[in-house]
Amino acid sequence: MQESLEKTTAMIEHFAAVNRILEKHNYSAAKLIPILQETQDVYKCLSRDVISYVATSIGVPPAKVYGVATFYAHFSLEPKGRHIIRLCDGTACHVKKSHGILNALQKRLKLEDGKTTTADFAFTVETVSCLGACGLAPVMVVDGEVHGQVAPEEAVALVDEIVKNEADATQAQ
Repeated sequence: MQESLEKTTAMIEHFAAVNRILEKHNYSAAKLIPILQETQDVYKCLSRDVISYVATSIGVPPAKVYGVATFYAHFSLEPKGRHIIRLCDGTACHVKKSHGILNALQKRLKLEDGKTTTADFAFTVETVSCLGACGLAPVMVVDGEVHGQVAPEEAVALVDEIVKNEADATQAQ
């Protein structure tokens, strides 16, 4: 009985943030996208249990919520890293050898077997169809900041700079 009570308490605590988000949006199915955006901001991804909970709470089938979560590239069903690197692989970037940048990032971050997020959840590397900056090809966006005409060495240097800045910040504390 005690174990069951502990599991229930843990579940209530786990969904406390999503409950606040749902309440803020009046449990409205019409507000599904903002609900999912805010929920992902808190949980760093949209897990199966969160998708089911949101669906039940707003009175729509879980398949509908899952469909929205998988349709929009902004949403993720897997946790992402603290730093998001989006690398364009559209025509202009591909022709300008964006795959070399991807290979360099994967090697530097030790991303193997199709993984996109580092084991320590520091970085996620995603390829996207287009970033809308073809004149700057090849292009990558690091934590929302656009970097154009990037070479593989520059991409790795950006990662190294982030790692150094985080280490410096940790030492300063």
